[in-house]
Amino acid sequence: MSIPTPAELGRAGEEAAARYYTSQGDHILARNVSCPQGEVDLIVEAADGTVVFVEVKTRSTAWFGGIEAISPRKFARIRHAAAVWLAEHPAHSVRFDAVLVAPHAGRWSIECWEDIDRGAR
Repeated sequence: MSIPTPAELGRAGEEAAARYYTSQGDHILARNVSCPQGEVDLIVEAADGTVVFVEVKTRSTAWFGGIEAISPRKFARIRHAAAVWLAEHPAHSVRFDAVLVAPHAGRWSIECWEDIDRGAR
């Protein structure tokens, strides 16, 4: 078995995060939405109609850190890309989540922090 490249690992992690959201009854609206000032990994419509902008951090192991890698500058870029997307797709309720994904014992370990701009829960 070959070792995945960082890009392959990232794509697999984003797919695992997308499966996590759909297993909760949510709907994936878009993936890898970008503009010159930023990118959003996943845009999800939650079961309650909230539009969720998701930053996925995929790590090869849990030992390499995760959510703290979302710096204030990175979060500003995510928010800008979200604003660009929302200009074309208005929403009444918006949330920003961060998801840490890492392979563990042949499966994906997934930790989700909801509402990272309002104090994750």
